[in-house]
Amino acid sequence: MLTLLKNGQVYAPAPLGKRDLLLGGGKILQIADRLDPPEGWAVEVVDADGLLVLPGLIDSHVHILGGGGEGSYHTRTPEITLSQITSGGVTTLIGCIGTDGVTRSMASLVAKARGLTEEGVSCWVYTGSYQVPVRTLTGSILDDLVLIDKVIGTGEIAISDHRSSQPTREEFAKIVADTRLGGILSGKAGVVNIHMGDGARKLDYLRYVVQETEIPARNMVPTHINRSGTLMRDGIDYALTCGGLIDLTTSSDPEYLEPDEVKASTGLRQALDAGVPASQITFSSDGQGSMPIFRDGVYTGLGVGEVSSLWRETRDAVLTEGIPLETALAPVTTSPADIYKLPGKGRIETGADADLCLVRADELTVDTVFAMGRMMVRAGELLVRGTFES
Repeated sequence: MLTLLKNGQVYAPAPLGKRDLLLGGGKILQIADRLDPPEGWAVEVVDADGLLVLPGLIDSHVHILGGGGEGSYHTRTPEITLSQITSGGVTTLIGCIGTDGVTRSMASLVAKARGLTEEGVSCWVYTGSYQVPVRTLTGSILDDLVLIDKVIGTGEIAISDHRSSQPTREEFAKIVADTRLGGILSGKAGVVNIHMGDGARKLDYLRYVVQETEIPARNMVPTHINRSGTLMRDGIDYALTCGGLIDLTTSSDPEYLEPDEVKASTGLRQALDAGVPASQITFSSDGQGSMPIFRDGVYTGLGVGEVSSLWRETRDAVLTEGIPLETALAPVTTSPADIYKLPGKGRIETGADADLCLVRADELTVDTVFAMGRMMVRAGELLVRGTFES
């Protein structure tokens, strides 16, 4: 079955104007000003008039197994479902383990990633969790990257946080070195995803790696950079002076921001205004991760991250911060696709994967979603649900 999208305004993410797209075999087969259904083929025609056709969103930090436990066992957050992913316009994600590297295992993480792939989205994982030494599947970061197809990096390793294992700078550098080598040998990104806490050391460990070793900054992605204005400013300085990458978390509830917390869309505006290239900035949702509240190191409450926040903050970057749509799309399309070496992702072009997010031109809300050419959501209605979703 082929699918023909007609009359949509295409952002690839660069604006291409009104184009027709022919999808088949999970790929974008053809893009043109006008396409007619091929004779003799079964073709579903979808009228995209009034819709913007965007690349499917990439979420590079999702707790697909659930996360948390900072408030004891009953606060372990649930596993993610397929509909939570696709309803937010996300078609590609990278799964991680956070604070709890004991009851959340690498074997389960890889199995969950395979399950989500079978259900219709694209999913990879990081090996490890907050803890150092890193808890891997094979016993080695290098072996995990080289031998396990789903593993594309290490993370989320916690630093500058009271919940981290308090590794030394040298121990941290060794993790980055092993991850980089594993990426080189396997043709993968070899990126370390780094949980940034609000400690006084901020990004010092990353600067140490860049300045004192031969490892390039592109092998490290510090996340939660917008957790405070102080860390946001340090992240911008790191990006400008070291050529480093920065990742902004979108799940913070805009109605209940911490006193010094920066909304992701606002942080993007700040970084761009300071001169940080969009190619060095990513958004991720921290979906299904626990959002604990600590006062003086004491747990006082918990929220849950939502994958849907990824598009919310991208939308707010356009509507509230005045960022052009093609620029606002970079942190959730081309930037993560390039950083994490995800071929076929993040762009609308002939031969790319048919991952598409169609949003209403008037209000920028998600309307229709294709993952690998399969329509998952149409006109806001879920067409495909996960195996155990009612």
